Amino acid sequence: MASSRNKYSVILPTYNERQNLPILVDLLYYTFTERKLDWEIIVVDDSSPDGTLERAKEIQRSYGPEHIILKPRQGKLGLGTAYVHGLKYATGNFVIIMDADFSHHPKFIPKFIDIQKRTGADIVTGTRYRSTSSLTGGVHGWDIKRKMTSVGANIISDVILAPGVSDITGSFRLYKKEKLVEVMDKVISLGFTFQMELMVRAKAMNLHVEECPITFVDRVYGESKLGGEEIVEYLKGVLWLWWTV
Repeated sequence: MASSRNKYSVILPTYNERQNLPILVDLLYYTFTERKLDWEIIVVDDSSPDGTLERAKEIQRSYGPEHIILKPRQGKLGLGTAYVHGLKYATGNFVIIMDADFSHHPKFIPKFIDIQKRTGADIVTGTRYRSTSSLTGGVHGWDIKRKMTSVGANIISDVILAPGVSDITGSFRLYKKEKLVEVMDKVISLGFTFQMELMVRAKAMNLHVEECPITFVDRVYGESKLGGEEIVEYLKGVLWLWWTV
């Protein structure tokens, strides 16, 4: 399919991202318009108490409803269901999943797109733990405990699940929409392990996955949502996937 006919749908789950969202949308706008790409951003807000939805409405008035689609939900319903919900409204043939807290910089999206075009990949996933001659993966803004937790989580999943990617806990990815729909139909996890299950299922389905080194930066504004409960859920999720997939 010619690039001029491709459309990229970005799904942004938000919770208390009032300060980050305008900056991110502006950079996404610049990224897509610079390359003359067709795009839309689907904001799935889970009743943020900080006024994220009101700010999103202001952004929609600035960029137009054809580019900013608001699909809020009542209550904090979880990351996995937010992606499922947003996908229902995606009109692009490619879907980009990324965090709204500015940990994922839009400058890497053109690299994802180039890799997909060159390889025909079904999925291009960002990795913090692999580098190439032109790109270096890494993490900035984390203390040693957070870094060790992330590295340890990926080592555990690699040993137990052998997912075929170096950063299974990452959540910055480009999908062919039809392939994402197929994988999501099989995914059961709805919380912190959602992204991990997507990749494990994708491997089981023999989808073509490529990696792109990215630099992950800790959130600009607000507090991290990773806590002890999420870590326990992750470990339980690894064992559950090992048993079922």
